[in-house]
Amino acid sequence: MPKETRSTCPYCGVGCGVIIESEGAQITGVRGDPDHPANFGRLCSKGSTLHLTTAPEITRQQRLLQPLRRWQRGEAPVAVGWDEALDEAATRFAHALEAHGPDSVGFYISGQLLTEDYYVFNKLVKGLIGSNNIDTNSRLCMSSAVAGYKLTLGADAPPACYEDIDHASCLFIAGSNTAWAHPVLFRRIEDAKRRHPELKIVVVDPRRTDTANSADLFLQIQPGTDVALFHGMLHLMLWEGWTDAAYISAHTTGFDELKNRVRDWTPDRTAQVCGITKEALAEATRLFATGGSGDAQRRRPTLSLYCQGLNQSSSGTAKNAALINLHLATGQIGKPGAGPFSLTGQPNAMGGREVGGMANLLSAHRDLANPAHRAEVAALWGLPSVPDRPGKTAVEMFQAAADGEIKALWIACTNPAHSLPDQATVRRALQRAEFVVVQDAFATTATCEFADLLLPATSWGEKEGTVTNSERRISRVRAAIPAPGSARHDWRIVVDFAHRLQARGIGPRHDLFPYDGPEAIWNEHRASTRGRDLDITGLSYALLEAAPRQWPCPADQGQDHTGETATQPSPRGRPADALGQARLYEEGRFPTPDGRARFAALDYQTVAEPRSARFPLALTTGRLRDQWHGMSRTGTLGRLYGHAPEPSVQMNASDMARRGLKEGELVHLSSQRGAIILPVQASEEVASGQACMAMHWGSEFLSGHDSTGQPLAGVNAITTPVFDPASKQPELKHAAVKVVKAELPWTLLGLAWLAPERVGPTREALRRLLPRFAYATCVPFGHDKTGLLLRAADATAPSEELLSDIEALLGLDANGVLRYADRQRGQRRALLMRRDADTPAGPATLQAVLLGGDTRAESWLRALLQQELPVQAYGRLLLMPGAQAPATLDAAQAVSRQVCTCFNVNEGAITRTLAQCGGNERERLATLQDRLKCGTNCGSCVPELQRLVRRTPAATAPTPRLEKTA
Repeated sequence: MPKETRSTCPYCGVGCGVIIESEGAQITGVRGDPDHPANFGRLCSKGSTLHLTTAPEITRQQRLLQPLRRWQRGEAPVAVGWDEALDEAATRFAHALEAHGPDSVGFYISGQLLTEDYYVFNKLVKGLIGSNNIDTNSRLCMSSAVAGYKLTLGADAPPACYEDIDHASCLFIAGSNTAWAHPVLFRRIEDAKRRHPELKIVVVDPRRTDTANSADLFLQIQPGTDVALFHGMLHLMLWEGWTDAAYISAHTTGFDELKNRVRDWTPDRTAQVCGITKEALAEATRLFATGGSGDAQRRRPTLSLYCQGLNQSSSGTAKNAALINLHLATGQIGKPGAGPFSLTGQPNAMGGREVGGMANLLSAHRDLANPAHRAEVAALWGLPSVPDRPGKTAVEMFQAAADGEIKALWIACTNPAHSLPDQATVRRALQRAEFVVVQDAFATTATCEFADLLLPATSWGEKEGTVTNSERRISRVRAAIPAPGSARHDWRIVVDFAHRLQARGIGPRHDLFPYDGPEAIWNEHRASTRGRDLDITGLSYALLEAAPRQWPCPADQGQDHTGETATQPSPRGRPADALGQARLYEEGRFPTPDGRARFAALDYQTVAEPRSARFPLALTTGRLRDQWHGMSRTGTLGRLYGHAPEPSVQMNASDMARRGLKEGELVHLSSQRGAIILPVQASEEVASGQACMAMHWGSEFLSGHDSTGQPLAGVNAITTPVFDPASKQPELKHAAVKVVKAELPWTLLGLAWLAPERVGPTREALRRLLPRFAYATCVPFGHDKTGLLLRAADATAPSEELLSDIEALLGLDANGVLRYADRQRGQRRALLMRRDADTPAGPATLQAVLLGGDTRAESWLRALLQQELPVQAYGRLLLMPGAQAPATLDAAQAVSRQVCTCFNVNEGAITRTLAQCGGNERERLATLQDRLKCGTNCGSCVPELQRLVRRTPAATAPTPRLEKTA
């Protein structure tokens, strides 16, 4: 019988509720949970395809299904049993601890772990092993937001909630492409704008993103100048009398010092540093300070939303704090629709911070440097003490391993061989460490290639526990199906390992891990929060089973006999939160020693690596709309590549022209630390003097080799490891780079539809061949079925053996393949046609294509294959060199970029339809959606549809809308 299970999406920090549909051991569908207050039933393009990532063929090919041991580095790992695997891990870690001490090991974990997983990892390292060498990829994501909140407001606690979007009169979005990074939250912003057209949206970003295109005011600042902007805005607020003197006097300290700091940030200086006009600066300041009213006496609420553009910086703490300063100076905090709201990047980065799962934290927002806090945690765990020496944070940990200081590494649910900056150092660390354990659900990440021991963990749809989203809301994660193969829950792996360490004499004699399930772990975590700012002693698993809850929620919170409290209804007619606190600091009291918020008078600092004559471009990194992090999950689906099919670096068209670069040409993108090769793409989003590349493209998808033959490592081969001194978060958002044309005249293109069971093995086999080219990429494509696209280039043609191996992998070694070869000129072409087995007399379509040397025919052959168009009429034309397509091939059928993932609608179809639509912009969008259905499911493509509506000329006569039928 079909079963439905309520759970939570494993992607971004919005924390959307999902309903998982399953039959037996297989997930068959997913839809948004209409009762979950984070999303009210909505899902983005990633969340709505979650069930497809659990298909049996993907599980069999991509998942770790049993423990694997690699006896020699570079060899294929072999299967071992759980007892053997954990015994080996315990023996090797115990040896390192006994020989070199507790700080000779390091644990690097993930904001995608559940709170219960995080808690036992933290207890393992700080309680049992006696080290603080545990950090998380949340260090790359949220640590500057944490530091900014603690510096100003006293605690790591976002004071606002999603409902505040519905109450705000001004939304100030800084350093966040919300439309792509948090799509469901952006749908809520769109709803608010429709209901309240007077709502003003201000966007601050170096790129003109889809979020910026939806703004009433866009400030396209120079990279890294956010602090200068915020100081300049405060200068203007003081000049115009837009601050809230009464609030400042009653609830804050340190304002006089900050006033002195911003005195020199005049409009002239601010505009010059930031690269904006004084008029735009003044308008942004007015909107922020007055909530759009223009009158400080009739101040309406302003809500700021911000993310990695502020966080991933060598001055990220200052950026966060300077923005919070604006809220405190204008009293824009602690009321509906107002406050500084940091958007979380990962599904449980907040939960990891709650349990102290970082090198400088202890459980329940306690600080490692505080002796009283250490004593409280030691008492909770029944220990005489916990270590006081600060642990290594993410960048520091891998540097220490590269230097030989850390001997053993344990990596869980994250992929540092892709995501950390300065990949040369990271890979040296993984190679030099004496023992590397990777605990993960997927076997295909770059980090897995460095592991001595691979431990299979459960994943979405199989796990039980909790997560906390951006608005402090705790949701249950529930298992819909049993674990595949021999996979175990992350918390269970840690507990089993801990018991083995204790059996070898490591740690105290009493059992630190007496847990029979995740609820017991959560109850211990809950007890640790008593009296803290995030007190959740009033919650239980039973209450969380009923509905997600926000913290704080102490045990003495007023409750009726049902255990719930009434609150005002949300705009959708549901309780905003039946238990817990929706927004913080409503009475102006803060978790600081004197109860007052603190203004942070921090200097503006330039980026860590300014542009120079040698590296004249500023590279920023960002997210793709339909992909997630290192793409170990989303990267298994061809349909999620439709919007951004291949790696590229985006540049302003004027910068490309000055360098003599054309669209699609290969370039060397290099910094002081390394280089990669990839195509260049002109983009209106990118300002002159800048470049942008998506953070997802690692060595799993983008490869090649440098002049010394060393494999290239993806985008983070060129990013800088310089980090914020307070938060230790690296400046992943900016690096000084140069772009030079790559002279690689010999090119290769391979395309093939593959049987589902062949996609994974074929991709892995091709991936192992990629470093034999100077440039290569291999990515899936397709919507309802999946193919693989291989692209490569080099100075000269490769060996016949290599090309034959590639042909065989693409299925081009079969009988009946059409071939052309000219070895002297390095030309090669092979095409495989197929007919439907059920209709052998029907039209033939292309099954696989390989073009070597002359790849200009891609423009039409790729369209024939991907659109599965009949090809038998073209005969020998299929083998002709050059770019000219057959005269009978409709030019409108050329490959066009996908815009709508849900319904596989491309840009060409959209612009052709819009050219026939009349009326105003809203009417044309509605007609487009009626006809093509694009934007009517998840809505992730709606901002781009709106942009295409504005850009495409309208028909002269209005077009009647199609009536929907029931």
